[in-house]
Amino acid sequence: MIILGEKVKDKVTGFEGIATSRVEYLNGCIQYGVTPKIKVKENKKPEVEYIDEGQLGLVGKGINTKKKTTGGFQSDHPSR
Repeated sequence: MIILGEKVKDKVTGFEGIATSRVEYLNGCIQYGVTPKIKVKENKKPEVEYIDEGQLGLVGKGINTKKKTTGGFQSDHPSR
């Protein structure tokens, strides 16, 4: 199981980033929202890719998620 905040990589495409969200569907499919590192020249929020759990591999520790946050609105959640 992937822990949110860990650095992951898509085994098929090579897409790499931090696991920032987890979605579990009624049929048992689990996907993770993977946020890539922002490109400094673009200076905009990177788009999250939702990738099946079995397609992801752990790359590294990523970021510390021990800090408690209050959350908030996330405009890039998966559509129905």
